[in-house]
Amino acid sequence: MDGDQSPQRKTRRERFLEVAQRRTKALLRDLRLLGNCGNRSAYEYTDEEVEKIFSAIQRELDLARSRFRTEQTKEIDFSL
Repeated sequence: MDGDQSPQRKTRRERFLEVAQRRTKALLRDLRLLGNCGNRSAYEYTDEEVEKIFSAIQRELDLARSRFRTEQTKEIDFSL
């Protein structure tokens, strides 16, 4: 390969579009899979556990959204 034919680097915009799309698709897939846990014939859970799950998801979603506005964020830990 010639020195003149080096591969072009992706722009920051191209990298964002690629990574954001891949991660969003994975997140949506995982949320659909989590929804499968709502099948009461296969799983047993309390309303409090469900609230804890979705509260944690909402907090993390709010945090992720805020990162698009500012750099000051803190990860949230989760366990049932």
